[in-house]
Amino acid sequence: MRVFYDRDADLNLIKAKKVAVIGYGAQGHAHAQNLRDSGVEEVVVALPEGSATIKKAKADGFEVTTAAEIAPWADVLMMVTPDELQGDIYRDSIADNIRDGATIAFTHGFSVHFELIQPKPTVDVVMIAPKGPGHTLRNEFLKGGGVPSLIAVYQDASGNAQDLALSYASALGSGRSGIIETTFREECESDLFGEQVVLCGGLAELIRAGFDTLVEAGYAPEIAYFECQHELRLIIELIYEGGLSTMNYVVSNACEWGEYMVGPRIITPETKREMKRVLEEIQCGKFTSDWMQECKAGQARFKATRRLKDEHQIEAVGASLREMMPWIKSSALVDRTKN
Repeated sequence: MRVFYDRDADLNLIKAKKVAVIGYGAQGHAHAQNLRDSGVEEVVVALPEGSATIKKAKADGFEVTTAAEIAPWADVLMMVTPDELQGDIYRDSIADNIRDGATIAFTHGFSVHFELIQPKPTVDVVMIAPKGPGHTLRNEFLKGGGVPSLIAVYQDASGNAQDLALSYASALGSGRSGIIETTFREECESDLFGEQVVLCGGLAELIRAGFDTLVEAGYAPEIAYFECQHELRLIIELIYEGGLSTMNYVVSNACEWGEYMVGPRIITPETKREMKRVLEEIQCGKFTSDWMQECKAGQARFKATRRLKDEHQIEAVGASLREMMPWIKSSALVDRTKN
């Protein structure tokens, strides 16, 4: 694995380019603003007509147009729209309009690795994937720091694709902390696996199952919420700061002993075998195929499942308890009334 820093990147490469940021959500706004603040003079945002985000992008000082209109102009097109939309955007607006010699860039390997997008051979195809949400990417940049990024080259028509990806990542601020070389396949498959098995899928089900177990045994839902969800923040921050060993350094000896004795009873060899099956489904494209079919069908099952999960008792209990802790809202990362 190779790690690059600002000293390894030529910032002038991206500063000389005309950049179209396609999308202005969590990642898009940070990319556009960091690029501009790094000296990239020609940055334009592409959004569909009627998008609610147009007003926000214009308020931030950007020219806004559509992907079809900007594709012939741009030297670099950065795709920061949801994965399930990218194939249609590329086919409808970019494929026939992107110039030979231009670069199309992604923050995730999904669409290219699973061939939802098949760029023509006369363009460079790269990935610059910051390992943090857009607000963190922007805030760390403003503080003089940076979020590490992964970079990868899928197609190098120009012979200069990696240098341009390094330059772009440096303009985001990532060269201040580290730019790590990877591949579209490695980033995509490991990212999907981590989300599904640990960070979102596994963790969410563990929280709900623990909460339900306590409530079904007669414990107050409020107590179950504190023990199975609320206190996760401290644990995650300890792990984030110094790894599992730092967590164990801080928690009580009884807690640590319980981790060693009980953890393997919850995450069993059968659990790991299921993890391997999940990874195989990601690798062979089954997950992607299933997800794209769900999207083409209007996401009915996806939306129904979301509603069902949102109706779980832990959500209502948590909402009530968080009203008792105004400091949580005052420092919230997400305002659901705005984003």
